[in-house]
Amino acid sequence: MMQDSFSRKSRLDLTEIDIFGILSALDEGIIITDIKGRILFYNDTQARIDELTPEKVIGRRVTAIYRLSERESMIMKCLETGQPIRNHLFFYRTHLGKEANTIHSVFPLYRNGVIVGAICFVKDYNMLEHTITASSDLTPHKKPLLENGTRYKFSDIVGKDETFMRVLKIIRLSSDSPSPVMLYGETGTGKELFAQSIHNASSRHERPFVGINCAAIPENLLEALLFGTARGAFTGAMDKAGIFEQSSGGTLFLDEINSMPVNLQAKLLRALQEMRVRRIGAANDIEIDLKIISSVNIDPHQAIKEGRLRMDLFYRLGVVFVRIPPLRERKDGIESLTRHFIYKNNLALNKQVKGVSDEVMAFFQSYQWPGNVRELEHIIEGTMNMIGVSQTIESHHLPIHFIHPDFRRLSTENDVPSCSVPLHPAAEVDRFSPSTARAGFPPVSGSLPETQKSQERDMVSQALLNSKGNVSRAARSLGISRQLLHYKMKKYAIDRKQFTE
Repeated sequence: MMQDSFSRKSRLDLTEIDIFGILSALDEGIIITDIKGRILFYNDTQARIDELTPEKVIGRRVTAIYRLSERESMIMKCLETGQPIRNHLFFYRTHLGKEANTIHSVFPLYRNGVIVGAICFVKDYNMLEHTITASSDLTPHKKPLLENGTRYKFSDIVGKDETFMRVLKIIRLSSDSPSPVMLYGETGTGKELFAQSIHNASSRHERPFVGINCAAIPENLLEALLFGTARGAFTGAMDKAGIFEQSSGGTLFLDEINSMPVNLQAKLLRALQEMRVRRIGAANDIEIDLKIISSVNIDPHQAIKEGRLRMDLFYRLGVVFVRIPPLRERKDGIESLTRHFIYKNNLALNKQVKGVSDEVMAFFQSYQWPGNVRELEHIIEGTMNMIGVSQTIESHHLPIHFIHPDFRRLSTENDVPSCSVPLHPAAEVDRFSPSTARAGFPPVSGSLPETQKSQERDMVSQALLNSKGNVSRAARSLGISRQLLHYKMKKYAIDRKQFTE
């Protein structure tokens, strides 16, 4: 269907490249034009944003669709100058009258050194604002939301080891204080879980909790999201409250504050000192009342030395400073965490796993866990998706990328995030174990592409079998989107109905 959306008369023939699976998996809008600005490709995400259909826009110029002049259109500007345009805020109304707040990044397309078109990536500002208020816990089996938009309380935190309990005591005490709290912990240590727990134990627990990841949002959008905008501040700008206003009375969690641009940190410091904010383009300040929790994922003194964190902002935000220890420093807590994640996935996956073998637990205790608690959670979840009817997790059930020393070395040296999906078919798992992994991989037959396709087809089939044909559950277990799973099912001619019986 997507391929039919292309203009076959165009000089820019994208059918030569197999990009349809990639484009269909993106949650961003995609617009591709020729050199004259005529739309050649327009994906379903962009159609949802614009409240249009590809059939209504293919072959028409972008200036006509969006009612823009040549000068106002970022796509036409890119075609004229040949220069990429990144993170441009674009506010407009659809033909049905809905406000569309978007971020456009446009790049020229070349053939033999000559510009032949442009590709525009579109992020939905409204959808981004919606997801900011949600938990950053990306595991598929989440606790239900509480009324204030959070998921976690201190009672949900697992760990009884002495190191962890000392940290938890300090964090609990900070809940009763109006002072800012800064959490320092590596990626995967559960900083947002602690932030939500602090909020839910405070006197503000009935008010909003709003979390925002400063590393995930472009600078110009981050300022607009934090402070809000006034009508007329820039082309298409509308009156919109920022996150400071939205969280007033409650708690604002600034995740990875060390990733915020330094010039924006200065504006943040002023707002925190005066507890007043001014929307972009506005003349008057607005008073706010909130508790600030922030986090850093590197040593703050190192961040200050490298110029990534203002010293005065650190002192302002770090009135209560808590270091969350990485999992490698709290080995006594690994056993209780493992039991917790097995219990959680037994419920979610309808399994009856009772625990792990002594060999696996010894391996867990010796492992350095560069991905921390999140990595342990994903390893347990990925293993239980492929374990079949076994009630004990043995070493041969573990994903090969986890147990093989070469993969562990790469993960530690390059800080590669762990994958929750085994990189081999379930039928091949028993060839590997911590005790045999050092001997290397067994011989394989066939070319690498053929082997990869075979393994991918088997993994998709196994995931559908485990989920009894439920595509959403299968996609979650594989760590991919529903759209991408549908694409792979079509690619390998896999019918989900054969798994529903």
